[in-house]
Amino acid sequence: MNAGKSTSLLQSAHNYREQGMQVALYTAAIDDRFGKGVIRSRIGLQESAQLFDAQTSFFQPIKSQHEKAPLACVLVDEAQFLSRSQVDEFAQVVDELNVPVLCFGIRTDFQGELFPGSSRLLAVADKLTELKTVCTCGRKATMTVRVNDAGEVIASGAQVEIGGNDRYESKCRRHYRQLMDAVQ
Repeated sequence: MNAGKSTSLLQSAHNYREQGMQVALYTAAIDDRFGKGVIRSRIGLQESAQLFDAQTSFFQPIKSQHEKAPLACVLVDEAQFLSRSQVDEFAQVVDELNVPVLCFGIRTDFQGELFPGSSRLLAVADKLTELKTVCTCGRKATMTVRVNDAGEVIASGAQVEIGGNDRYESKCRRHYRQLMDAVQ
């Protein structure tokens, strides 16, 4: 949350396109905060993207697209919502088609648990780059708390609830633990 992941993704797409190269953009269908098929950053940059959900297959469609017009890169927003097999398909795109795949997402949910897509990416990614944000205390924020409409921290619930700053806050581990301990 608030580390500039979508901004970075959109900047990467711009850089490739500025050099006359083709890119494929994907975002999770479940995240419709800015409309279906839209990647939007908090600073207002946005672009259309292909949607994915749990049933989406990636390798063959990307292979077909790549054969028609060579892709320089595949960019994936909200990668935490990928399944294990979808991450493996993206690895296949890299290994067999020689097309880089850049995935942007968060590592853990509001309870500090890995998302399935994030777990698999941590296991098989060639390179990991952490984009940092800060806690209200100024320390590096590595955790996220979920809040209700009144701004109170929530310690239980479904792993996925779509929201932005209205629903989630980035915290350092110390403040995350203090807040979670206070509500349990």
